[in-house]
Amino acid sequence: MDYAWGPATATGVGSLPFADRDEAARVVVGELPDFPHLAELPARGAGADLVGRAASLLVDLHVDLQPSGWRLVARPGADERRAASFLGADLDALEIAAYGYEGPLKVQVAGPLTLAASVESNRGGALVGDSGARRDLAASLAEGVSAFVADVGRRVPGASVVLQLDEPSLPAVLAGEIPTASGFGRLRAVDVAEASTLVGAVVSRVDAPVVVHCCAPSVPVDVVRSAGAVAVSLDASLLAGAPAAELDALAAAVDAGLALWPGVVPSLRPSTPPADRELAQRVVGLWRRLDQDPAAMAVRTVITPACGLAGADPAWARRAYTLARTTARAFAELVAEA
Repeated sequence: MDYAWGPATATGVGSLPFADRDEAARVVVGELPDFPHLAELPARGAGADLVGRAASLLVDLHVDLQPSGWRLVARPGADERRAASFLGADLDALEIAAYGYEGPLKVQVAGPLTLAASVESNRGGALVGDSGARRDLAASLAEGVSAFVADVGRRVPGASVVLQLDEPSLPAVLAGEIPTASGFGRLRAVDVAEASTLVGAVVSRVDAPVVVHCCAPSVPVDVVRSAGAVAVSLDASLLAGAPAAELDALAAAVDAGLALWPGVVPSLRPSTPPADRELAQRVVGLWRRLDQDPAAMAVRTVITPACGLAGADPAWARRAYTLARTTARAFAELVAEA
């Protein structure tokens, strides 16, 4: 299978600690020249967050911000317009910073299940608790994201757009761990087949390869693969103590052609930052644990931070991206030497 990105490359997860969109775009394009991405800057406030950004893309559904979080409403208001404005400004900054760029370019949007777990109905309670609302939200998101991806392609005409669906709540949705409106109960779990269908509704609608990102424990790779995504992005450190069944599921997904984006660069500044060759060795070790030849898997390897960098200090965010890039290079060198 051909991938939009080159072998042993690096990109970011999405969020950054900057408030200046132009600075963020320059950092991304400068530090990740082979696979930049659209920056998310949640420190600017409501609407710049993961949920607000995705909600602003919904078609024929509208949201505003309540004390309890984002909620569906009958008509667009100031909160929705602010979220759309933030996104438009971020795209403007990327368009300028990536002028003349040719190659893979990633954009990120909350996936349908995380969005459904984070947005309430107009009566209260997360949409994920209502099967009809889940379907409607996924269809609306799919239409909006399709137009969003097409817009990015027009703005950066040399780019091969890759869509990342952020699904941090997916394991909790499948396990029935999303709280009810009162907080005293839990909503019924969504089964794997339906979850695959809902994620697949977005995957099949967009004209771009899709990677599903989840830095929570127990990433359901069976959902990711059956939904039609080409890759899974995860926190590699969480696999260290993972049960055998979880590793077996990941190995089976890889055998079936799924690419793996291992998040090995710390999201927060550690007391002793690791060397790039050390991180590259971890990636080699991960592929071997999955019974794969690391050299053969270089085409499926994209190095990233363990999770988003919104909580990092700006200096570490820059260094983390540099470290991701040099780790990818070190990984390529290691497998070439083997």
